[in-house]
Amino acid sequence: MRPELLLLLLPAAAWAEPRFDPVPVPEHIYAGGWEHFVGGGIAAFDCSGDGLPELYAAGGSNPATLLRNHGAMSFTADTPPDLALTGVTGAYPLDIDGDGLLDLAVLRVGENLLLKGGPGCTFAPFDIGFASDAHWTTAFAATWEGASTLPTLAFGNYVNRDDPNGPFRACDVNQLYRPDGDRYAPPLTLAPGFCPLSMLFSDWGGGRADLRVSNDRHYYVSGGEEQMWAMDPTPRLYGPQDGWQSHKLWGMGIASRDLDRDGTDEVMMTSMGDQRLQRRMAGSTGPAFEDVPFALGTTAHRPYAGGDGRPSTGWHVAFGDVTNDGRDDIFIAKGNVEQMPDSAWEDPNNLLVQQPDGTFVEMGGPAGLASLARGRGAVLADLDNDGLLDIAVLNRRAPLELWRNVSPPEGHWLKVRLMAGAPNTQAVGARIEVDDGTGQPPRRREVTVGGGHAGGSALPEHFGLGPAETVLVRVLWPNGGASDWIETAVDREVAIHP
Repeated sequence: MRPELLLLLLPAAAWAEPRFDPVPVPEHIYAGGWEHFVGGGIAAFDCSGDGLPELYAAGGSNPATLLRNHGAMSFTADTPPDLALTGVTGAYPLDIDGDGLLDLAVLRVGENLLLKGGPGCTFAPFDIGFASDAHWTTAFAATWEGASTLPTLAFGNYVNRDDPNGPFRACDVNQLYRPDGDRYAPPLTLAPGFCPLSMLFSDWGGGRADLRVSNDRHYYVSGGEEQMWAMDPTPRLYGPQDGWQSHKLWGMGIASRDLDRDGTDEVMMTSMGDQRLQRRMAGSTGPAFEDVPFALGTTAHRPYAGGDGRPSTGWHVAFGDVTNDGRDDIFIAKGNVEQMPDSAWEDPNNLLVQQPDGTFVEMGGPAGLASLARGRGAVLADLDNDGLLDIAVLNRRAPLELWRNVSPPEGHWLKVRLMAGAPNTQAVGARIEVDDGTGQPPRRREVTVGGGHAGGSALPEHFGLGPAETVLVRVLWPNGGASDWIETAVDREVAIHP
């Protein structure tokens, strides 16, 4: 992402401060011993069919909780028995069996689970051949490959608790589940593993979804690095011969977004210390990425409040336009792992707001998001259907927090819901293009499952549009086809079928 290019591409709109108000929510805490120092994800999805997102929050040693959404930011704890699980580190919603109802991939310290969604937020175990050993699972991603009737599932496993030489240099292997017809084959091993805390399938420029893995340097100590797996028939790691640049950090979360409308996604990775925003290297034909300049203001490497000057620890990361000014912002949940002496103990969440010149400025404090709890997973989504993105953060050993976005809107918005046929009813891997009529390249958004930290959302894609009052929308479907351009008014949700 080049600042000089952003100056040309982004609309010259006024910039105002975002504001968020805290909202009461039933108490829920992510707790437990060292196996729950990490994890703590939230899934956001509509399981009741009323158009309002529910929240499923991991509990660690506490039972996980489903928070039912009654509108106007009112939530109640209403957890069906099959979701009231202990040992949960996170969860991701997706339609696994193509029946149009969202299912859940539940990550655990123990056996991972695939749960089939039914009407009215009911869930039951699947019978599709999926079997999981007892791992310490902290990362997940999914995609559809070829004509498969089931998604390919990647599970990232942290430290091998059975290794007598652990925890250091004892990272577990990761696992890839590919379907065999209408059932899952035994998993493929992705080794070496370097203690992942986030992973994401995405088309990084090669024409297919490959798997990027963000790893925790605290445990891999030596020989480890960030990874990208090429999804060949036998998966292989990208290396220098492919343009892959070795990169090492205390990786916690990952997210991607095309910020500068150049057709390629920037990648944001959270860490202990500076947060890393990377872009594709100019002229690269492979998965070659470089850090953006420090002057863009995205490192968020020390707390801005609380008086603790030690390095920050970032966890969940998400892109979204919080004031609908047409420029994507960045939210990062922050918090010390437990009592890491070299990291800040009072470490507020970040809200990095993109300015008209393409740089980012910290607004977490003025926006009202400067919680000093140990943040882990988070949700950045429109929870009350008013067109503004709200925020929920799951904290370790402190109650879950919820904030309603009450920012003065800087522009219009559009939500796009893709409604494809079976098996890939969510059109995972599709790219949505929105042309706002300004003569700039269209905004392009890939539909993915994974990333963040231990939790994800399955909701319509939200676009902030600035002053645009009508837009053109089309979809580049995963099978290679493209829809016609559709003209639509703004401040509404549109559904697009193949």
